[in-house]
Amino acid sequence: MRPVSLKHVMLGVSMLVIALLSTVVKPTDRMSERRVAPNFETAVPRSFNDWKEDASLKPIQISPDVQAELNKIYSQILSRTYINSAGQRVMLSIAYGGDQGRAVQVHKPEVCYPMQGFQILSIAKSAMPTASGEIPIMRLVAAQGLRVEPISYWIAVGDTVVRGALEQNLARIRYGLTGTIPDGILVRVSSISRNESETYALHDRFVTDMLQAMKAEDASRLLGRASG
Repeated sequence: MRPVSLKHVMLGVSMLVIALLSTVVKPTDRMSERRVAPNFETAVPRSFNDWKEDASLKPIQISPDVQAELNKIYSQILSRTYINSAGQRVMLSIAYGGDQGRAVQVHKPEVCYPMQGFQILSIAKSAMPTASGEIPIMRLVAAQGLRVEPISYWIAVGDTVVRGALEQNLARIRYGLTGTIPDGILVRVSSISRNESETYALHDRFVTDMLQAMKAEDASRLLGRASG
């Protein structure tokens, strides 16, 4: 019998606490109702620095059942592919959900990709250095047949950037104790490549360029630093 890891113990404890709190505390203050909803279509430029949108590469078609599930979680999803002068491509996805309750919280890529037939080859917590500061992120590699896709992503629950299910649940507990239902943003960048280190460095440059090209308040919102 495999020993139970501390991570799984903590996750189980957090889920128990959430279940207990849900019978006592009923959050009603929706953060999404007292702050301006983001508009990613206009907030993220279609071209910036050495990057421009590549409309020739279409995103993977999502099955109807998965799309229906996403529609329950997110009120806004931006999906674009960018290319630079060296021919390197980065796929960007930003998703916003106004209600980060337990049943409709932002889905992590390690959950969504297997739903589309991908296998997760590796996953680890990391940090992305940018001109806007270091961002706590997750790095993972997903594969489907010959397609290998290194992925970098982070999630902002309210004004807190989280990594993994434990941090996501703890952030929700903290907000719940104040009677608040936080909103959430998922920012994901990925590329089709078998060179992980080179691809992750490319992601770091892309995100730095993107954040610098955005208005300060829009970039801060993506980074979980918004105050209103």
